Amino acid sequence: QVQLVESGGGLVQPGGSLRLSCAASGFTFSTAHMSWHRQAPGKERELVALITPDGGSTNYADSVKGRFTISRDNAKNTQYLQINSLKPEDTAVYYCKALTRPGGVRRDYWGQGTQVTVSS
Repeated sequence: QVQLVESGGGLVQPGGSLRLSCAASGFTFSTAHMSWHRQAPGKERELVALITPDGGSTNYADSVKGRFTISRDNAKNTQYLQINSLKPEDTAVYYCKALTRPGGVRRDYWGQGTQVTVSS
């Protein structure tokens, strides 16, 4: 049973920081491409950041470059998203995603999401 459980969201003032976590189980985490996505009210879900299985390469949406940092700990089967200098437009539900290829077949898994609200 694959599970992705996000945590760390909450209400924060503009300029503040949060660290999101995504605990994974039920698949081989160390071979999965991991990513964070977000969906704001009335908008489509968008890719925020992604990281390769060994953590050696990352990529970010232009809107978050320099403020967000994606990382992972393969020993703990967990990925993280450090969010700094939060802006009201960062308000969204943040989702963790795993892209795996067991036996060469692509499978995508999503977490249930964690709410981030940026407001004074």
